[in-house]
Amino acid sequence: MLKNKIILITGSSSGIGAATARLAKEYGARVILHGKTESKELKELAEELNCDYIFCDVADKKAVDSEVQKILKKVRRIDLLVNSAGIAPRATFLESTDNLWLDVFKVNVLGTTHFCQAIIPQMQKNKYGRIVNIASIRAYVNTAGRPAYSASKAAIVNLTAVLAKEFAPNIAVNAVAPGYTNTPIAKNWDDAVWKKVKTSLLGRIAEPKEIAEVILFLASERSSFITGQTILVDGGYSISEK
Repeated sequence: MLKNKIILITGSSSGIGAATARLAKEYGARVILHGKTESKELKELAEELNCDYIFCDVADKKAVDSEVQKILKKVRRIDLLVNSAGIAPRATFLESTDNLWLDVFKVNVLGTTHFCQAIIPQMQKNKYGRIVNIASIRAYVNTAGRPAYSASKAAIVNLTAVLAKEFAPNIAVNAVAPGYTNTPIAKNWDDAVWKKVKTSLLGRIAEPKEIAEVILFLASERSSFITGQTILVDGGYSISEK
């Protein structure tokens, strides 16, 4: 499915990003991992997959440009980009400070922007590229709490459509909006959140690999006539009339 493709996945030390990396390797891609720091988790996954990795703060444009150029000198091209890095601090609207809003947008929106800006020029040169951004069900469903996160993911939906228009036809840009997913963040959920999880039409939480399957479908030629779209992968939660 991804044989001979080179894929860079941001935020791939754990969770959906790590699941996407493992599955991409299984599907024949050459994987490049990314983490904010050269963490134990990042190095262990790189060893497991026998792949390269880079590390930098996605909010730091100079660092992103430097790391991307460094890896491009080694691999020569990046065919597929998955923007999975993100943060979701827990704060209500009145608790949210300016710094919290800025931090969330710097990582979730500017982080995506920085990697796209660093990688799209060589995709243009090669006249080929596929980009998959990670949005969230919170871009669509009005749920209290984490307003900065929700707003940032709505921005990703819009940014995805804008990039698809600007870089068609050679570069396809889509997004996946996961629902409740069994990532490390789920360990901090209280009973109220788990009650919501069970109201989806499928009545359960998603596993990271299930989200990864859709991400890699959009990154592959199997989605050759899809661009500018955000695919909800939420087990029917958004239409469950909870």
